[in-house]
Amino acid sequence: MKAKNFFIFLLVLAIVGLSAYTAFMGLQIGDFTIAPIKDSMNLGLDIKGGAFVVLEAETDAQGDELKNIMAQTKEVIIRRVNAMGLSEPNIVLEGEKRIRIELPGVKNTQEAIDAIGKTAQLKFVKPDGELVVTGNEVKDAKLGFHPETQEPIVSLELNSKGAKAFQMATRELAKLPKAVNDPNNPEKVISNYNKVIHIVLDDEAISSPMVNDEIPNGKAFITGGFTSEEAANLAALIRAGALPVNLLEIQTSAIGPTLGIDSLNTSIDAAKIGIGLVLLFMLIYYRVPGFVANIALILYVLIVIFTLVGLNATLTLPGVAGLILGVGMAVDANVIIFERLKEEIRNGKTIRASIDSGFSKAFRTILDANITTFIAAIVLYYFGLGPIKGFAVTLMIGILASMFTAVFVTKYLLKLIIKMDIFKNTKLFGV
Repeated sequence: MKAKNFFIFLLVLAIVGLSAYTAFMGLQIGDFTIAPIKDSMNLGLDIKGGAFVVLEAETDAQGDELKNIMAQTKEVIIRRVNAMGLSEPNIVLEGEKRIRIELPGVKNTQEAIDAIGKTAQLKFVKPDGELVVTGNEVKDAKLGFHPETQEPIVSLELNSKGAKAFQMATRELAKLPKAVNDPNNPEKVISNYNKVIHIVLDDEAISSPMVNDEIPNGKAFITGGFTSEEAANLAALIRAGALPVNLLEIQTSAIGPTLGIDSLNTSIDAAKIGIGLVLLFMLIYYRVPGFVANIALILYVLIVIFTLVGLNATLTLPGVAGLILGVGMAVDANVIIFERLKEEIRNGKTIRASIDSGFSKAFRTILDANITTFIAAIVLYYFGLGPIKGFAVTLMIGILASMFTAVFVTKYLLKLIIKMDIFKNTKLFGV
């Protein structure tokens, strides 16, 4: 029986140790490779570097109308950012009228900011300024190829309302005479200009295709000697350019990757020193229970990190702070338990009975402390913005993990040690 418990304890120790090594260093056995956890972790803007911009809607709408406008605006911006091929965007609403766009890892910061800064409504207008349709009527726009020449084109499709308005406009423009190639007659060149429909975004014409025929079904294509990339970019602007309101740029900033990585490395070094000192203190002051607590603490860190990866969460510097704070809370729970355990031993109980009694009496205190902190984390997540949410998520995960490791894992391992009947001296339990 003693040998069985000893074997189980060693097995737990080996599993935790191997998991920790694999998580931080990776593992390779022949062709089988497990990458370090850092390669699977999404890094936030403050670590990876990139750009962020805060936009504010210019509208007097309130209540549900404002909520609907902002939700639609957010979706349009998400489509626009994704269409531009920007990586790992984080787009969230701030307050009632603002949207924060974070773009970690963006190499060309100004290009990205310019792309998401095209904030005006998309419009299709005649040369005389008459509105034909807006971006709200655009059903789809994508890269295509001309059926005869195979040159890149923009394939455009409108909804039913837009198709009707577009048919009327193209019918009118198609009737206008075409210009002949006569440089001595500039008036006929002007007649060609009158046959175009301008596609206007941010008060700037991004394309001015000429109307040759009436378009009755809302399906058209735009030619213009495009390259495939130019046609794809124009389609992306048309497809994602319809904003229900104008947006005002409130704040724009760029963070270099060097600064972010330096901050992360400094935080990690601080965490290593802090956690190392905590592990050393627990081992010296509480001895056998401290050793068990250190195993549980390592398991706690692994649980939090793997959970963040599993949730595809983004690690930010405040998130790192939340992780370190969670370590402190996990240790605090163990300290409460071990002090109770020492009191029970001093009162004359056996080590086995003291473990059961100590955990039982400490549980309510630990539960109360963790519940109040968890509530605070929920409030931070609900009302917080950007990195504050990352801190709150990490803290909530840490609280749940610390409850599990401190109460259940530590108790289980201590009982295994008692059943091995090796450590009978109460001094080895910090008394």
